[in-house]
Amino acid sequence: MTSPLILVNLKTYREGMGNRAHMIANAAVQVAQESGVTIGIAPSYIDLHPLSHHFTIPVYAQHVDGCEPGTGTGHVTVEAIKAAGAAGSLVNHSERRLTIADIEASIRALQAHKLISVICSNNEMTSAGAAALGPDYVAIEPPELIGSGVSVSKANPDIIKRSVAAVHAVNPKVKVLTGAGIQSGECVKIAVDLGTDGVLLASSVVKSKEPGTVLRDLVSKL
Repeated sequence: MTSPLILVNLKTYREGMGNRAHMIANAAVQVAQESGVTIGIAPSYIDLHPLSHHFTIPVYAQHVDGCEPGTGTGHVTVEAIKAAGAAGSLVNHSERRLTIADIEASIRALQAHKLISVICSNNEMTSAGAAALGPDYVAIEPPELIGSGVSVSKANPDIIKRSVAAVHAVNPKVKVLTGAGIQSGECVKIAVDLGTDGVLLASSVVKSKEPGTVLRDLVSKL
């Protein structure tokens, strides 16, 4: 069985920048080595290069554009995140929504450069549509639960089951993550038992004074 993925999005939290980003990455390395669970982080662009080159865990961009290098001022190309050392990227996070055309362009660019793609979605219908693009992962996150402290695993387990079924009906090779309010090992275990391949989370790790303690709890029931 492939190890579940615990993917921590540092967003733009003050607690997830600079030295704190390094502290979280170091904790993730230690817990990954102890547990055998794959733990990845998605830092800000500023921290992408140093974290990718100083730590052995997979590091993801929080967003990438599907445009070619050239005149796209303000855009972030796949070539740029690959050069920075990224393993892949989130696409269409609820805080960085894209058009369908833009999602497809980003996924195709990631695939062309053999980087991991994680399309974020908000329900089973959009999850099915995302699966049709053939990403590595679809991450289901009901937006009303993001940052709420209420776990999707407990508040809405049916959406997880339906999303897993919808994704696999379209493309059984696509893996499924779930997110929104994930904060404990119990939340992660429920998500995995419901058929997901891991979780996408943020604040419970990033805002903790002891991120290593939270990460150990997250993997404790796997």
